[in-house]
Amino acid sequence: MSSVIAGTRFSVLDRSRTREGHEGPSALRDTVRLAQEVEALGYDRFWVSEHHGVPGVAGSAPTVLAAAVAGATRTIRVGTGGVMLPNHQSLVVAEQFGVLESLFPGRIDMGLGRSVGFTDGVRKALGRDKHDAADFAAQLTELLGWFRGTSGTGVRARPAEGLTVPPFVLAIGEGARIAAEAGLPLVIGDLRSREKMLRGIDEYRASFRPSAWSTEPYVVISGTVAVAETEEAAHRLLVPEAWSMAYSRTHGTFPPLPPAERVAGLAMTEKERGFYESGLRGQVYGTEEQVAVELEQVIKESGAQEVLVTTSTYDRTGLLDSFRRLARVAGLTPAEDPRGPARVARRDRP
Repeated sequence: MSSVIAGTRFSVLDRSRTREGHEGPSALRDTVRLAQEVEALGYDRFWVSEHHGVPGVAGSAPTVLAAAVAGATRTIRVGTGGVMLPNHQSLVVAEQFGVLESLFPGRIDMGLGRSVGFTDGVRKALGRDKHDAADFAAQLTELLGWFRGTSGTGVRARPAEGLTVPPFVLAIGEGARIAAEAGLPLVIGDLRSREKMLRGIDEYRASFRPSAWSTEPYVVISGTVAVAETEEAAHRLLVPEAWSMAYSRTHGTFPPLPPAERVAGLAMTEKERGFYESGLRGQVYGTEEQVAVELEQVIKESGAQEVLVTTSTYDRTGLLDSFRRLARVAGLTPAEDPRGPARVARRDRP
């Protein structure tokens, strides 16, 4: 195993993707089960996401789902990838994470993003505007202030004030600069857009300002990684998500994941086919040996301390097998009991 890979943390982001024939409640239960499974494999974190009004995604309340995941696991860190801060009042977000950290001390991460609703209708339902993302830096400062007790309102965020919940910034475009100026760990993707991702990381490191939250830059690269017995089988895991992305780009709605076998028989327009093939290009997939080579290269290029795997597919058995194989590539071992010294030591880093 490569020493570069061995020195890198590996984590999982699950978006609770719905599948044809399996509605939202099933997807949420699948997320909790997957957290238990990857915990047993030794992954470092398990994060959940926030989407509103999307037929293909069941995860609309990330802090609620994170509580369910944390309650069903024992050692793995649990968090959000992320809470979309423009959609919420910062006091409420601080209170929610304060409750999570109080219930599951030393295990909670606070991943924060700047996206707003997917469509005009969703933004209207949330009482938000697409320009609200422009205030993300100020919203971030306000949120962190609730944990430090620096709000000028005279209100105290309970039980958040005084607690340390590691914050992360999910970067798309301007997010890397905001993370650097706030002195926070950066989560950046995706692995398909390698050059753009590396430019964002360089900007982040060059602009980083040490803070009470992080004294030095910390980079998490995110994207799809699919591992199987053969390259063809790994490629097949990518097909449902690639088709759903292509459909969303041409129809304006993100559908549940179909089986890969059904996608193979679909007639696509030239435009749909272009988006579909684009969604398959640049992904990290293959056998364990092939993925090890690809991961070593991207980790060397980026200098990342952590890889956040975001793979979604219809085949849940194949997905778990992929995580098992990736765990072997990364040399992961199950975490120790949280009451032992290893878990205490892990509280002092991102």
